[in-house]
Amino acid sequence: MIYQPPEHFNIADYFLDARIREGKGDRPAIRTDEDVLSYRQVQRLANRFGNVLTDAGAEAEQRVMIALPDVPEFVGALFGVLKIGGVVVMVNPGLQPDAIRALVEYTRAKVVVVHAGRADAFREAVQGLVRPPQLLVLGEEELDGALEAASDTLETFDSHRDDPAVWLFSGGTTGRPKAVVQSHTSFANTTECYGKGVLGLTEADITLSVPKLYFGYATGSNLLFPFSVGASCALFTERCTADVLFEKIALHRPTLLVNVPTMINHMVSHPDASAQDLSSLRICTSAGEALPVDLHERWNAAFGVDLLDGLGTAEMWHIFLSNRPGDVRPGTLGRVVPGFEVRICDDDGDEVPPGEVGWMWVRGNSRAVGYWQNMDKTREAFRGEWYASNDMVVRDEEGVFRYCGRGDDMLKVSGKWLSPGEVENCLLQHPAVEEVAVVGVEESTGLVKPHAFVVASVATSDPRTPSDDTATPGRATPERPTTSVHTTTPGLEDELQDWVKSQLAPYKYPRRVVLMDELPRTHLGKVDRGALKRHP
Repeated sequence: MIYQPPEHFNIADYFLDARIREGKGDRPAIRTDEDVLSYRQVQRLANRFGNVLTDAGAEAEQRVMIALPDVPEFVGALFGVLKIGGVVVMVNPGLQPDAIRALVEYTRAKVVVVHAGRADAFREAVQGLVRPPQLLVLGEEELDGALEAASDTLETFDSHRDDPAVWLFSGGTTGRPKAVVQSHTSFANTTECYGKGVLGLTEADITLSVPKLYFGYATGSNLLFPFSVGASCALFTERCTADVLFEKIALHRPTLLVNVPTMINHMVSHPDASAQDLSSLRICTSAGEALPVDLHERWNAAFGVDLLDGLGTAEMWHIFLSNRPGDVRPGTLGRVVPGFEVRICDDDGDEVPPGEVGWMWVRGNSRAVGYWQNMDKTREAFRGEWYASNDMVVRDEEGVFRYCGRGDDMLKVSGKWLSPGEVENCLLQHPAVEEVAVVGVEESTGLVKPHAFVVASVATSDPRTPSDDTATPGRATPERPTTSVHTTTPGLEDELQDWVKSQLAPYKYPRRVVLMDELPRTHLGKVDRGALKRHP
């Protein structure tokens, strides 16, 4: 399956305008707690945003930054930017001023759309810049009045399929994120291959997402994919907890839940999990981090909904390895999504046979243009048609893939490859372990050895230790210490080391077990393995 859009192609037309032409203008497009917007209403909102952005000085091929919570105006602004031929840059609205300033300078965004609740932080961030962007503040009279007065008609810009459409930020666990420049073609291609081909979305579907829309994973699964078939997405602004999520499921009755391992854990661990009605769901997806086998099995026991673990990258925009409805294999990434090709290579770029761990190379029509202002990394990662990732995977004889880890996380112990995920899965099967991350730490000998950082389950932890799920991916959280040592049952460290020795090859056991209140996380909600490697 190879999808190639026409040469003149704009995804605002593909995802939105085309629904009106198909006669689906009155179908529900966006659901909130208070309202339902039709496709026609969303198109009018997008047209108003496009006209307001033009008046603010935005032009074709220029970046416009969107820093909004999950409200209908986020969708209107995104399509408004695309309709005038602009390039969308989505950022976490909860960033601190220094991070905002760095992104504004890096992207050179001429206009920033921000919510009134975060306007002061953005004003502080751009103060003193030589070329400050125009701030359009949702919830303040100037922008709200302009949107009300703007024309709701707008001709969609005649973009080329290879024009940049959206910048995504790579979700690595170390270093400053890189801006990945993605074209109009990429978004339509993955929608056809994965959204329609694997997820099988139809206009009857309702999607609901744990991560917020500024994540590429959610942008696709909770906006673009449903819009491509005339389905609807449910949006909410609250920080996502298990309680909030169960409430939204009861209210909107989604058919597709877009999930991440951290929230899956919160859901199955909830004291009222057995009382929840998830019968509206036909499938749930998981991405962002590896999904442990034990956690997958707990999900199956608690809810019985097909949980599709998969893998995607910003460089290929979205999911290209996935389990399938009715064919789910816990602990694996499933098979290659039709329309993509994945091979596993050694250090020289030669393909390795099934059963051997190697570097993941991917090709397909969703490959990015490159990294903004980083030609060295672009040359390293993009090799002809292929994207050579820093992920290590293994494929069995049936073509089913299993994730081993990031290349900089994989360890050579006693001359053999060690996957941190394998040790993590083993530790998660111990009843005392709630969450764990295994990383390689250089010891005094100069050798790198596996260390395990463990959050103990409530049953074994010190009762004085508070429970907190504010690290849920997809939402900004207050600044907290990056690490916190946990007080728990004496001797648990030795017990966990012995547990791994009894379950896996002896060389794989963690040389040190550190008990913590919580694991540090990156701006994308992933475990910050770099911080753990620096842990004293």
